[in-house]
Amino acid sequence: MVKKIEFKFITPNESPGYLLGQVTTLWQRKHKKVLDPLNLTQTQFVLLTALGWLSKQNDNVTQVDIANQSNSDRMMVSKVLRTLEEKKFISRQGHQTDTRAKVIKLTDGGATVLQTALTAIENADIAFFSAISNKLSLFNLTMVNLIQQNKDE
Repeated sequence: MVKKIEFKFITPNESPGYLLGQVTTLWQRKHKKVLDPLNLTQTQFVLLTALGWLSKQNDNVTQVDIANQSNSDRMMVSKVLRTLEEKKFISRQGHQTDTRAKVIKLTDGGATVLQTALTAIENADIAFFSAISNKLSLFNLTMVNLIQQNKDE
């Protein structure tokens, strides 16, 4: 006889991890519909967006900067950046002071696709999160707190 499975939560709707997984799956599905026509994956979009944010403040954005900004694994970032370079969305140049580092820059084509993707994704996000529109600031603050609390684990 199979042992009875014990859950801490009585129903799935009481489990924050389960609910977050469900929301994430639906949200990623919506993003995929927006990004597919632009020849971008969700991960590529995240890294391009991180580069876009960082480039507003710094002309010498490195792969490590992008990994840190996006809370992503450095090796994965390296592989995805290679793909973005093959697509001609970014360029890599030698760093002026660190011979091991490369400076990552958006190409004109990369900036164009990023702007198009940002507009589409931001509109998709507004629609997706419209059910909590009057509590969106609190929701965002809660997510920021969760990120900060779990970032170094």
